[in-house]
Amino acid sequence: MVIKVFLASSSGSTAIKKKQQDVVGFLEALKIDYAQLDIASNEDNRLWMRENVPGEKKPTSGIPLPPQIFNEEMYCGDYDTFFDAKEDNTVYEFLGLTPPPGSKKKEIKEAEQNGDAHTAELEDDDPGENVQTDTQQEDEEEEEPAEEDEESRKAVEEEEQEEGEEDKVEDNHLVSEAEDDLVSEEEEELQELEEEEEHASEEEEEHASEEEEEHASEED
Repeated sequence: MVIKVFLASSSGSTAIKKKQQDVVGFLEALKIDYAQLDIASNEDNRLWMRENVPGEKKPTSGIPLPPQIFNEEMYCGDYDTFFDAKEDNTVYEFLGLTPPPGSKKKEIKEAEQNGDAHTAELEDDDPGENVQTDTQQEDEEEEEPAEEDEESRKAVEEEEQEEGEEDKVEDNHLVSEAEDDLVSEEEEELQELEEEEEHASEEEEEHASEEEEEHASEED
């Protein structure tokens, strides 16, 4: 089985280029065999990709943008679903592949299991109830704050809350700007693809017209 990555080599969108590089770079890092299929220079690749992306997975414009990922004829997903799988350590499942014995996901599971076992050993090695009781008494004595300390703590918490709200507003603004840039770049890419299709259709019509004229002159 071959993983197919449909991409546009001559894309003018920076966002699309970064997405394509992210997918290809990650597959190479995992040493997964894949094939790059260019939709910018090969009309057959473009038509095949658009016909085989499921209808419910296509954007509202109806034209899916690269990168699009397939396992042979089976559709895997676009960049967003690939990114989610990468974050969840489920890339092999996303691609329809069997994870190798030394895959990262298995190592993470083993590390988590070993961590749980180590925690259980530490709990079994508890020095005793008397020591724990003494520690609890000391903690309770230390947890009796003065009224002034309590007021100071509340004042600090209020300041931190106000700063957090300001940071949140600023982060939302930055995210909004980034989303606007991405939408703008995707719209430009979509327009370029549509213009290329119109140009290709015009060339086909001209070619067909020339063939008809040649055929007519031969009959005369």
